[in-house]
Amino acid sequence: MKIQYYIVLAVWYVFSLLPLKVHYVFSDLIFWLLYKVVGYRKKVVRTNLTTSFPEKSEEELRRIERGFYHFLCDYLVETVKLMTMSREEMKRRMVFKNPEVLDEAVASGQSVALYLGHLCNWEWVSSIPLWVKPNTWCGQIYHPLENKDFDRLFLKIRERMDAHCIAMQDTLREVVKHHREKEPIIIGYISDQKPHWVNIHHWVDFLNHDTPVLTGTERIVKKMNHAIFYLDIHRVRRGYYEAEFKLITKEPQKLADFELTDIYFRMLEDNIRRAPEFWLWSHDRWKRTREEFNERFMVVDGKVIAKDHPDNKPAPPKKPWYKF
Repeated sequence: MKIQYYIVLAVWYVFSLLPLKVHYVFSDLIFWLLYKVVGYRKKVVRTNLTTSFPEKSEEELRRIERGFYHFLCDYLVETVKLMTMSREEMKRRMVFKNPEVLDEAVASGQSVALYLGHLCNWEWVSSIPLWVKPNTWCGQIYHPLENKDFDRLFLKIRERMDAHCIAMQDTLREVVKHHREKEPIIIGYISDQKPHWVNIHHWVDFLNHDTPVLTGTERIVKKMNHAIFYLDIHRVRRGYYEAEFKLITKEPQKLADFELTDIYFRMLEDNIRRAPEFWLWSHDRWKRTREEFNERFMVVDGKVIAKDHPDNKPAPPKKPWYKF
């Protein structure tokens, strides 16, 4: 496995040295293979688009579909390029319009939570440290890969611009550590994933679907009283993105339960609808339904428990202490 890791590392490194315009030639070839030949997850993509935009014509939906596959292939080669891209080139290609709002929050002693989605090139968002004041601790939540060698490879790439990667299960521990050390930080949360059944506590109307959503981000940032921003991002042209930090609140503890999550998904939907081809439509986002949830699970003291869980079954009758 170590040999395989170093082979992939070497190939990735050499390929990443090529100019982006060459990468995009490969992207066009991958698009032809992925979309025209293999039809990668085309059924999922087509279903997601059709149910999300019932008002759009077949022609419009096919245009978005083709645009998504073109973008997905661009995203792949842009991520490869991240291994050797210079900081100067990254700042030209991934522009944050108003980073001073993050500096102001951190200077006041308040940490920042940044909501974003799988929209445009979310890997390049890891370049935020290049835009804020030096020595500001910036982090991003990620889901570790099962293969530890390849996990190390992706960490190497994602941390090149000085953003620290935090494993999802370590998020609260890391946030509390900086809070105790009185060190304001900036952390990005991609919160549009499909939650596991046991993590479903809230549903929102999102892109014309009754959608189960993750609420862990809300619980953490409210507990820590972070300033909350949404990253509104769009692609200017191939290989160039712009993003703006939009304040949601600096007083999250004043919001009702799940209100922050609702606001995030409304802002994300608005962002997606402006250019839907740049969201991750190949994810089977709406596989879990409320009907199935109600059929299989129950909520007890705020915890989601399977209805066939052993703890829900009546205890067997005790044997009498006497015998006949």
